[in-house]
Amino acid sequence: MSLKQLKSNLSGELYFDNLLKAIYATDASVYRILPEAVAYPKDIQDIKWLIAYAKQNRTSLIPRTAGTSLAGQCVGDGIVVDVSKHFTKIINFNEKEKTITVQPGMVRDALNNYLKPYGLFFGPNTSTSNRCMIGGMVGNNSSGTTSIQYGVTRDKVLEMHTILSDGSEVVFGELSKNEFQKKLELKTLEGDIYRTIYSELNSEVVQKQIQENFPKPEIHRRNTGYAIDELIKSELFNTSSQKFNLCKLLCGSEGTLAFTTQITLKLDVLPPEKSIMVAAHFNSIENCLRSVAMTMKHNLYTCEMMDKTILDCTKHNKTQQENRYFIEGDPKAILMCELRSHSLDDVNKQAEKLIADIEETGLSYAYPTLVGPNINKANNLRSAGLGLLGNIIGDKKSAACIEDTAVSVADLASYISDFTNLMDGYNQEAIYYAHAGAGELHLRPVLNLKKAEDVMLFKKITTDVAHLVKKYNGSMSGEHGDGIVRSGFIKLMIGEANYNILKHIKQVFDADNIFNPGKIIDALPMDKNLRYVANRAEPEIETFLDFSKSEGILRETEKCNGSGDCRKAPEFGGVMCPSYRATRNEKDTTRARANALREFLTNSSKANKFDNSELKDVFNLCLSCKACASECPSSVDVASLKAEFQYQYQKANGVSLRTKLFAYNNKLNTYASMFPRVSNAMFTNKFTSSIIKKASGVEAKRSLPLISNISLKNYYKAFNKNSEVKKYIKTVYLFNDEFTNFLDSEIGQDALQLLSALNYKVEILNNFESGRAFISKGLLKQAKTVANKNIALFKDKITADTPLIGIEPSAILTFKDEYLKLADDNASAEAIAQNTFLIEEFLQQEILLGYIKAEQFTTEVKVVKFHGHCHQKALTNQLSSFAVLNLPTNYKVTIIPSGCCGMAGSFGYEKEHYNVSMEIGSQTLFPAVQNALDEVIISANGTSCRHQIKDGTKKIAKHPVTILNEALIV
Repeated sequence: MSLKQLKSNLSGELYFDNLLKAIYATDASVYRILPEAVAYPKDIQDIKWLIAYAKQNRTSLIPRTAGTSLAGQCVGDGIVVDVSKHFTKIINFNEKEKTITVQPGMVRDALNNYLKPYGLFFGPNTSTSNRCMIGGMVGNNSSGTTSIQYGVTRDKVLEMHTILSDGSEVVFGELSKNEFQKKLELKTLEGDIYRTIYSELNSEVVQKQIQENFPKPEIHRRNTGYAIDELIKSELFNTSSQKFNLCKLLCGSEGTLAFTTQITLKLDVLPPEKSIMVAAHFNSIENCLRSVAMTMKHNLYTCEMMDKTILDCTKHNKTQQENRYFIEGDPKAILMCELRSHSLDDVNKQAEKLIADIEETGLSYAYPTLVGPNINKANNLRSAGLGLLGNIIGDKKSAACIEDTAVSVADLASYISDFTNLMDGYNQEAIYYAHAGAGELHLRPVLNLKKAEDVMLFKKITTDVAHLVKKYNGSMSGEHGDGIVRSGFIKLMIGEANYNILKHIKQVFDADNIFNPGKIIDALPMDKNLRYVANRAEPEIETFLDFSKSEGILRETEKCNGSGDCRKAPEFGGVMCPSYRATRNEKDTTRARANALREFLTNSSKANKFDNSELKDVFNLCLSCKACASECPSSVDVASLKAEFQYQYQKANGVSLRTKLFAYNNKLNTYASMFPRVSNAMFTNKFTSSIIKKASGVEAKRSLPLISNISLKNYYKAFNKNSEVKKYIKTVYLFNDEFTNFLDSEIGQDALQLLSALNYKVEILNNFESGRAFISKGLLKQAKTVANKNIALFKDKITADTPLIGIEPSAILTFKDEYLKLADDNASAEAIAQNTFLIEEFLQQEILLGYIKAEQFTTEVKVVKFHGHCHQKALTNQLSSFAVLNLPTNYKVTIIPSGCCGMAGSFGYEKEHYNVSMEIGSQTLFPAVQNALDEVIISANGTSCRHQIKDGTKKIAKHPVTILNEALIV
């Protein structure tokens, strides 16, 4: 059977093109292996076809869900089988029994959102819980912050539906002694499995050998090899009442034994609602860890640690800066201890007792208490830690190799002391964070894996740490799994005799080694198949945009570590990544775009490495929303990557007519504005508008934007002439952007009227367009020209006392973003950027200074729902719009928790993007607008957003400036 034949047999999809293979060559680990193909199976029969193909062609299947594995579990040279797209359903829920059956592609937090109304939840979690999936958690035996109260995934798995290596469907679950005996009689592969397990583990000598060599039983985070130490706890092998369940073995087996299609989980009652977190601050790692054993005597629900390196990373991440509010001084470590109760009085008493005990030790210098949403902020700060490590500029990065060690809590301080001494010998200042209360810290050396000597260190440090962990009888793999990076140490950790048992188990399950080979058994070398070739000649990539802050465009792409934050669904908030939310295709994630560009910039043999159709494909659905620059923990700026790609690609392939039409829309609008009534008649007439749309590649269902009756430029001339002379609070320069000037002049007029009435002198210079359309279409030379002209025009005008303000976010914010990468006069560009504000930001500042007061506005009762522009969310924040709309005393304002509207400049107009555009809008924005009562005012400050709302809901959205101007009474 060939790949083409396999593709024709599948109900799902199969890809073997260079792009998909490049995207799936990596996960969140340091490894890279190009797969043979990528499959999205739609049903069980598809998986059987894939197994048959793998056996016949002596290849392998690598199961994958969200691809956030840190140890290389999801990379291999066979077929990557991604179940995250189609195997996503809840099969059965039994509220009375507190169980639920799901497919492996079910997202952990989505599952808990479903369960919340029933007062239940699935306890184990991870820092990736808003995109990681149950199948991955089972494969990895994930734990997370809750494990000290609720255990690990292995404790929750009751039953697994699987397909074995011979294509047979088998259900594994609890078995009594009699039921187990019947399994031994089966003349099938399933029977062979049970017979092998029993014969290997039945001997008391073997059981003692397992108990003596496996990690200490009190370490509940342990994923060292296959969990035969769990199997011997059943009634088959001792006097316990625990039934035998092979799910204990399959959980944590990393897809190396069978292919899982369905999982039944045991659920827990939701934790008590009242909670307090004590965030103890320490001046040393040692003092922090010496406190853990004491704090764990309290009934903690979480006990997490962050070190100074993690905390320092958060200083430079816009999203995380506001989550740092509770940090006092400059701690070397923070221990986050959460207490819960059904009673507020009780949880307060618990917190008082914990603080008293912490004070008594004299080890902590501060211990602020956090409540309510502030606990979530602290948790978000901690969980972002892993991705934030990717912000380290340059080739040295925190390397995931020893980050998953776990020891008993009693051994933790001694173990870390030994570990620190070991790292000192390597001149390494390692990073410490995560699950102190479970005896597990995610420890990371900082290495440059592009250098052969650091690759050697990568292996040597890991080997030395493995011996240290063995000294404490700990687990080398706590919750992140063995994968490629740690499987080679399993024999050392559990002994050769026990390792041979694991080999026999793998052999009986998977004689042809088709399931995820190279992990756990017969491991791939940990220092091979790395993302980067050691001592390579670094590719020289010349770019038009300035990527010097990341040390070049290649290193900008390499900041992506694969953590997959871009895969979260709309229900979990944020903006990133709009197109993935619509298609649910990995190809349309921020991660895929960064990884694909890295792959081709590194490995393409073309003189122009950007000139690859695969890159055009991967950037096709990028809306340039900029969310990745702030929401991605590693701040990978894909909008800039896309602009640079388009410029370089068009150098080799030319610029299409439609691209020119959209890029030069300001010039076209200049002509149209000479005869606005005629132009608008053509845009609205069914016959003429259809011709215009067809000629320009615009979707027929779209309405075309109309030309204002008077341009803002012309209105300002008359307005300025008629303005009365009075004493102004200050002078502001209003940037007359190309959208406001010709399409939304009425909003510009409102801005002039509002600012003037509030006693501000408004100057509008004869500025040039912002260049936003040029940037979005990759015409960077043209964008640079207007950037330089605008910088030259404003550089002697804009100061802290005379700021530059703008109405349209996508236009004014080019001064704070792209101009810094384009302008020749960088010093002036930086200075202007510091004093450039969205008009709502400026008004908010003036309100805080007391220059603008609520008394100047109506006291009427109004309800407003506000949708913020993507660039505002990424580069500033929505709170300024929220604040100014709330200024009138009786205005009640809420922010619609929407991501991108889906229009994104020309994107939503383009015929081939229309469906994706509307799907994006339909997820949160359209329902929020449609469900609002008629009297509710809908507000949006982006011109594209307002147009999308109009086309998607038939409702008119107003700019905040218009709403305020209408509310003005002075």
